[in-house]
Order: sequence, then C-alpha cells, then structure tokens
Amino acid sequence: MNGTPVAFHVVPMEETHAELICGWQYDPPYNIYSWLPWEQMKALEVEFGDAQLRQEQYAIVLDEQEQVCGFTQFFPLQGVTRIGLGMHPEKCGQGLGSAFVAAIVQEAIRRNPSNEIDLEVLTWNNRAIRVYQKSGFVIHDTYERQTPSGLKPFHCMVYEGPRTQMNN
Repeated sequence: MNGTPVAFHVVPMEETHAELICGWQYDPPYNIYSWLPWEQMKALEVEFGDAQLRQEQYAIVLDEQEQVCGFTQFFPLQGVTRIGLGMHPEKCGQGLGSAFVAAIVQEAIRRNPSNEIDLEVLTWNNRAIRVYQKSGFVIHDTYERQTPSGLKPFHCMVYEGPRTQMNN
C-alpha cells in the first residue's frame, strides 16, 4: 500500500458486469463467495441474473481508472438497507477494504438517507469483520442462517459511522 487512498465510486450494474463477476474465483475458504456460471444465473433468474433485481438492487464499484473492483447489493428491508458486497479476488488483501466499504455506505445513504445500514457476515470471516469494524460497523447480533451448505453462524453488523482517528 502506497498511502494514497483509492477513490471508489458506485455505478449501476450492467449485464456485462454481472457476467464478469460470475467468472471470479476466490481461494478457499472464500470460494463459497463464488457465483454460479453466468448462463446458469441468467437462466434461473437468481440474484443479478434477474434483470429487474439487478437494476433495482445491484451496483458495481469502480476505481479511478474505471476498473471493476467489486459489486454491491442494496437489499431493502423495513427502515434498513442491508448491504451485500464482494471485492474482486485480485483486490482482496491489499488494504483497499475500508475505502471500498466507505463508497458503498455513501451510496446506501444517498439511496435511503433515513435507513439504518447493516450487513451479514459469516462469523469465521475475520478479514471482512476487521474491515467492517474499521469502516464503522459494530456487531449487533449473532445467529444461524440457512446457506446452500446448511445452517451457518452469521454476525449482523450495523453501521454506526466512521471511527475517529487519533492521529489524523
């Protein structure tokens, strides 16, 4: 990391973006975050394979060079925007997480300023939990939720705002 913060921005997800994301492969244990092949997602109309859901809830996160760095989902609940997100596997572990999450949070606020913002994260995903905590999220609840591989424990983390930096 060179100390220069990366400026991410959020744009609508196009079908070409969705197809690109389906090709991303994460190393274990993060490979559970990989998607089905694009043609299958589209045929089943699941998640961003459904054109209407893609338009209403999904977005792409770009860097200053307009390179796709990840995606996000803004899932509407009563008084809450639940965000889901995924960073390009080649960008993970490079210290970009906080700026990436900040861009997503700002877009969630822009879309629904009065909503609380939360997210769910598997309890074993310490790398993501650290980024979320650094970005102003706090663990509010822990519970089991159904996944394609059975019941798994999740934290629900709620956005409480950016943490103040002592030396800045």
